[in-house]
Amino acid sequence: MEIVLHLKVSSTVNKKFKVVRIFLFALCCIVVKLELAAQNAVITGVILDLNNNPIVDANISCNTSGAVSNSNGFYWLEVPSGQNINVEFSHLSYQKFSATFNLEANTIFEFNPVLQFEMEQIAPVVITKSNRTEIEGITTISPQILRTIKGAQPGVENILKTLPGVSISNELSTQYNVRGGNFDENLVYVNGIEIYRPFLIRSGQQEGLSFVNSSLVKDLNFSAGGFQAKYGDKLSSVLDIEYRTPIDARASIEMSLLGLSATLEGVSKNSKWSALSGFRYRNNSLLVNSQETESNFKPAFADLQLLLTFNSNRKWSYSLLSNASINSYNFQPKTRQTNFGTIDQPMALRIVYEGQEKDRYQTLNSAFSAHYKPNAQLHFSLIGSIFHTIEQEYFDIMAQYSLGEVNSNIGDEDFGDVNYVQAIGSQLNHGRNDLDALIGSLEIRGEYKRLGHLISWSTKYNKEDIRDRLVEWEVIDSAGFSIDPPDLGIFQNQPYEANVGPLVPYSNVRVTQNAVIDRLQAYLQYSYKGDYQGHEVFANLGTRVNSWQVGVKDSDVNTQSVWSLRAQLAIKPKKNPDLLWRVSGGFYHQPPFYRELRNANGKVIPKVKAQKSIHAVLGNTYSFDLWNRPFKLNSEVYYKKLSDLNPYTVENVRIRYSADNNARGYAYGFDWRMNGEFVPGTESWFSFGYLKTEENINNRGNIARHSDQRLKFGILFQDYVPNIPNLKMYLNLVYNTGVPGGSPSYADVYQYQNRLPDYKRADLGLTYHMIQPKESNKGKTIESLEFGLELFNIFNVQNSITNTWVRDSYSKLQYAIPNYLTSRIINFRAGVSF
Repeated sequence: MEIVLHLKVSSTVNKKFKVVRIFLFALCCIVVKLELAAQNAVITGVILDLNNNPIVDANISCNTSGAVSNSNGFYWLEVPSGQNINVEFSHLSYQKFSATFNLEANTIFEFNPVLQFEMEQIAPVVITKSNRTEIEGITTISPQILRTIKGAQPGVENILKTLPGVSISNELSTQYNVRGGNFDENLVYVNGIEIYRPFLIRSGQQEGLSFVNSSLVKDLNFSAGGFQAKYGDKLSSVLDIEYRTPIDARASIEMSLLGLSATLEGVSKNSKWSALSGFRYRNNSLLVNSQETESNFKPAFADLQLLLTFNSNRKWSYSLLSNASINSYNFQPKTRQTNFGTIDQPMALRIVYEGQEKDRYQTLNSAFSAHYKPNAQLHFSLIGSIFHTIEQEYFDIMAQYSLGEVNSNIGDEDFGDVNYVQAIGSQLNHGRNDLDALIGSLEIRGEYKRLGHLISWSTKYNKEDIRDRLVEWEVIDSAGFSIDPPDLGIFQNQPYEANVGPLVPYSNVRVTQNAVIDRLQAYLQYSYKGDYQGHEVFANLGTRVNSWQVGVKDSDVNTQSVWSLRAQLAIKPKKNPDLLWRVSGGFYHQPPFYRELRNANGKVIPKVKAQKSIHAVLGNTYSFDLWNRPFKLNSEVYYKKLSDLNPYTVENVRIRYSADNNARGYAYGFDWRMNGEFVPGTESWFSFGYLKTEENINNRGNIARHSDQRLKFGILFQDYVPNIPNLKMYLNLVYNTGVPGGSPSYADVYQYQNRLPDYKRADLGLTYHMIQPKESNKGKTIESLEFGLELFNIFNVQNSITNTWVRDSYSKLQYAIPNYLTSRIINFRAGVSF
């Protein structure tokens, strides 16, 4: 602050007083300046966009000072008091906004400005903020779509399955395959924290809730391949999610026949503190009871998440993300009848069960982060996280089955009944599996950006301590004759010849072990976004290094390291700004996690190497207008060369590895997606994907991998009734061709290459907003109120994910009886926000 006093001094004044006047003038200036400095005021708050999302790196300036908003959109600006001060809020992607303040001394005034997107008209194309992710080959999904489109398994994964290259063939599961990879090859981050899959889960109905709470999401970015070095070491994809920062006090509740969810959020008076919490409860009884197995099913899946943020000043901010979940799965099957076969020879499998299964999964996850931003160019972060899971899987289930022919004569009284029984047998499954895993990490990140240039780096240390006990066995009896395991190599001609060998279980796994894994990883990458001879250009070059050490009791410690290089280049031509071209690729190494270190018998093999993949991706985005509304057409072709593969088998969602890097393979395909406003004011899309992936195990020749899903069609369509705009609908439709699978766990994949049936599913949802959420409702007691009806599996298609294998001792034939997923279901829901 400068104060200028204009003094007029007479030339006749004695010179001896000039020194005194000068001294008094200087003293006066100092006193006035100190007095005014002590009487400053403060303007603070959160800068938002039209979607109530915080804006990062916005500039706040006045005549005397300036500030920059942090990662949560928070700012802190000191201004003079007692006078009119014009403050300007600006950002490269938003329109400038200014306001005039006149504040009393020592006051703190909260002001939360809302900036509008900066629209730059180039030919007929409008360039907005969303292009940042498109130019990097990242798919962005609106959080509003996540909260609107529900489904049998509501959440992020329910939307991902409609994207090209993504495959989900089990509506009870949140696991997904991407471009020929398996469930373990996908990275998931929430607020920069890596999220881990459950360890002992073997079926979709055991999973419960996904970690990601859709009600808390602010940003969702997804990449199906060719992603940057900063995202980590997995072979297939990355899902990067950011939770939102509250801007005021609000609460919401949603209830349905499948459970309930509640969200509570608020901020402190000075906007420095904010809290966002979400509670969810899930009960899948409605879904599971629609399957063919009659049972007493008592699931209880619940979790609580809390995000605390504190902005101490414009340079320092802190956040704490915590999650606690409890999944209880009690399953007591009673009976089952599955009809299969052909019209000429219909068959039926009848099973009577005894026993039960009791599973319990408890997970605690907490992460603390501190962010320091000394200026607009530098940003440092310190992130520490801890993940603890205790899982148990206990079951003793006896199944007594009969296999026979079904009466297909329509006029008979016993039509549909089993008239002739071909096989009778029983099966006993026993399991006592326990796992206790503790994973901790500490990471330092940094960024420096200036004039379109960005340098990012990170160093991260992980320690994993996993204690595991597997005890499970299976005994199969056919008409009183115990069936030996197929790997004995002894042919038993029962029942015509007596079995003189030892009685052994059909399968038997017993192992107890403790593995300690230390990991040190780092990355460094450079990005540039700017203009080159009138063309909009983006370039990225990055490298990663990863070193890990595996220690197991009574085994040698094994240490390995890998290094990878990745690059991206995108250009939007000057002559055709509607078209964006991208090319990306590099080396992707996936160091083995605990599940990949464990072989089919449950033993940990420390010498398992990292699986490797070379990605090459070429894509483009074409923006155009249709019916005077904006549309985008995204397409990508890709090729992946795979080496040091760790072969595995899949049963439902349970993956068991061979723990031997004895395979190589490839994957290539094409993804296509068109999205836009097919109906004004709503976003919908159509997607298509083609994929072929094969592997060569021990040089025996190429065979299709378990994830070789050749064709994929997905539709997400939203609409509303023109005369009743508050009545809205959505259609979520997926068609996936069948993948290789359904074989017995002991089968040789080179001898069994049958495919499961195609997966076809359509879900429909109707929602009526009695109170439409809008800006004018803010501050009212009820801001929104809605009621909905959902019809899952509209066409009642019988999809199957695995087979139950039944052997006839007399004919030596084995029958594959499909295990069907859920049938048609109606769900009701209601939601209210305050």
